[in-house]
Amino acid sequence: MKLSDVVIIFVLALLAAFVWLRDTTWMSSSDDTLPILVALPIFVWLGWPWRFLEHSGPIPKLPIAIAAILFVLGIGGNLTILLAIGWTLLLWTWLAARTDPADHSKIKKLLILPFMAFPWVTLDAGPLGWWFRLSGAHVTAALYSLLGFNVIQEGTHILINSLPVSVEAACAGLNTLQSMLIAGSVVAFIFLGNSNRYWWNLPLLVVMAWVANTLRILVLVAAALIVSPEFALGAFHTWGGWLVLMVMFVCCWLIFSVQEPEPSESKPV
Repeated sequence: MKLSDVVIIFVLALLAAFVWLRDTTWMSSSDDTLPILVALPIFVWLGWPWRFLEHSGPIPKLPIAIAAILFVLGIGGNLTILLAIGWTLLLWTWLAARTDPADHSKIKKLLILPFMAFPWVTLDAGPLGWWFRLSGAHVTAALYSLLGFNVIQEGTHILINSLPVSVEAACAGLNTLQSMLIAGSVVAFIFLGNSNRYWWNLPLLVVMAWVANTLRILVLVAAALIVSPEFALGAFHTWGGWLVLMVMFVCCWLIFSVQEPEPSESKPV
């Protein structure tokens, strides 16, 4: 690795720190948000060995200009997702110029991890959180109604046998959604990294995250009905987030392992 590479890594680190510290709203849920930083060391680990070229051409200017535009738009529009895309584009532009072309297919698949290493879900995905809450409330109301409970639903508020249930923002799963997507992406790469099935399975991660989070709401309501509301809102509620993460991981493992191609079918795409 050349001195210029060290300088570029330093600049990327400064830009990453800027993206994280520009809007510190995520600090209110830092226990759930900070763990997404693990995506960066996982990116390095899964991409190993990194084979840097002894001699390489200049880094192209067009992707850098596009990344700069994304940064300007992200700052002006207060959209962390644009900053995350811009930073990831800069990372790829450098790696594409400095690493062995034979590794580029693998690296492109892994770029989902550095993209996920920024808190854009927590900061930008409010509408997605509302959809998670509302749909989770609908499923919960429908299921408990089928089970014979007296259910009244108004938006994200449900009354089940006189027990008021409110699917608040904390139940939207946004704080753990990014961690679930990172875990799912890692499992997808492990099983499908050598197949084009990897790409069309990525959207499935959001669906599985929704299923896992809706299951969490159902379990919390069951705990409130069977034990007590205080129990459901206590430590059980906190550990529910980790339960969702484990359910997501297991679901991904099962679904992707079934799709794993035979060695003769595998080819980098």
